[in-house]
Amino acid sequence: MNAPLASATRAWPAEGLTRVPYWIYQDPDIYALEQERIFRGATWTFLGLAAEIPNAGDWKTTFVGEMPVVVARDASGTLHAFENRCAHRGALLCLKRHGNSKEIACIYHNWTYDLAGNLTAVAFRRGIRGKGGMPPDAQPESQAPRQLRLADYHGLLFGTLSERTPPIEDYLGSEIAVRARRVMKEPVKVLGSYSQLLPNNWKLYLDNVKDTYHASLLHLFFTTFRINRLSQDGGVIVGGDGGHHVSYTLRNTGTRGEEYEMDRMRSAQDGFRLEVPDVLDSVDEFGDGITIQILASFPGFVLHQIMNSLAVRQVIPKGVGRTELVWTCFGFAGDDEAMTARRLRQANLVGPAGFISMEDGAATGFVQRGVAGAPDRASVVEMGGRAVGSDPSRVNETSVRGLWQAYRNYMGF
Repeated sequence: MNAPLASATRAWPAEGLTRVPYWIYQDPDIYALEQERIFRGATWTFLGLAAEIPNAGDWKTTFVGEMPVVVARDASGTLHAFENRCAHRGALLCLKRHGNSKEIACIYHNWTYDLAGNLTAVAFRRGIRGKGGMPPDAQPESQAPRQLRLADYHGLLFGTLSERTPPIEDYLGSEIAVRARRVMKEPVKVLGSYSQLLPNNWKLYLDNVKDTYHASLLHLFFTTFRINRLSQDGGVIVGGDGGHHVSYTLRNTGTRGEEYEMDRMRSAQDGFRLEVPDVLDSVDEFGDGITIQILASFPGFVLHQIMNSLAVRQVIPKGVGRTELVWTCFGFAGDDEAMTARRLRQANLVGPAGFISMEDGAATGFVQRGVAGAPDRASVVEMGGRAVGSDPSRVNETSVRGLWQAYRNYMGF
């Protein structure tokens, strides 16, 4: 996909996908190249939900890698995505996270743009009383904000700068696309959003999401209250070029505690109870018995269903060792008050202070700190074998190997 890294001073381990070198999380040159080859390359980056900008004139700000981006809905209802950068001196055009306007004016020198990102006016272009202003042959639009291709996939918005990026459904692969449509089955309404800063490289969080067997070990709430155990039926689907996956768990399968009695896992100890058990009150709204589905798309998109909690997550790199994670919780426009209340209660399961996923931010930070003195060592990724592909067992790292397969292809390793 890309030419090999001519300037690379390090080589990927000979074992291939079963070893991930720790320098990959620490090298600023690699981080800079990721911005070029991945985020500004032939990938689809998640930008948000169409429901976040429902009305004409609505816009939101987000990022493609480190590049600031505006997503806007014009007067006709058409969606656009463009670089959040003025053509004049490079200032941000939109300073807030959300807004509504007929046009966008740069606060610095008042250059004005329409909601497609086209430059429409330059203040004092002709000067004042015949003095000053720009030459007649000036081309102020020559450095205009780059406009992205935008894909609205059942309410999920993705953007790319590259003409080489395949259509979004081809990019995801049919098996992943159908699982995205499963969750996005109706028009959605936004329930709220929040973000957190993680003390780790962006790839460590994506690696964590694709690790399907740590949940029964790290997340004690999952196992203590029998939400997700490896004895339950489920599986892992790897799609596209390997960089996209779905893991899923079925309701009430497996014998209570069978694998925990064998492994003597302390997380299954009894004696704990919830003061408000309603947080675990759920209904099978999809009709397929799946209580948990985690879908992740390279390079930084997560769509989750945890019982009746629905949310998207956007992984945004903020430096070699810093990542922003933006969560947006949603329900369906047709939800009644009881279902909305249920979704809001279950939103407490996840996020930076959630009963379940709080540990992920800590664990990935521990990795970033732990590998700091060992750039030439590597992680071992052999659970479930050495191949990349779908598997009925979640005691597996197949989707992690798929992540690194896609990453190496884009980066040219």
